[in-house]
Amino acid sequence: MKVAVYGAGAALIVVGVRGVLVHLAHADAVVWLAWFAGAAVLHDGVLVPLVLAAGAATSRVPAAYRRIVRAALIVAGCVCAVALPLVLGYGRRADEPSRLPLPYGRNLAIVLALITVVAAVAVAVRAHTARRAGRKERT
Repeated sequence: MKVAVYGAGAALIVVGVRGVLVHLAHADAVVWLAWFAGAAVLHDGVLVPLVLAAGAATSRVPAAYRRIVRAALIVAGCVCAVALPLVLGYGRRADEPSRLPLPYGRNLAIVLALITVVAAVAVAVRAHTARRAGRKERT
């Protein structure tokens, strides 16, 4: 399985490098390099430290529930990263009310609340299952 996954990853890297080379033939290399450097800085300078901080912050969560909490934080972080430009209103124009017409902040709060509820239910189910298993061992 590991070989298949590595092979698929290598194939995707080849496709990506090919796409970059084809794109560079039609575009300004400086613009592409600036975009690539910005993405690398965003990933290594913002995303990685946030994930590491979340991992450190959840180290005190009991081990049985740690995966659930970390998964919920990762999902919430991804949702926030995608929704942030909409919540901040990038692209909204006063003369075009149909552009970004929805209450994105409220909708983001609803989605984050749902992620929290799902994580809380998963923790409660895991705790209930562990309690039942403990009772069966004692009898």
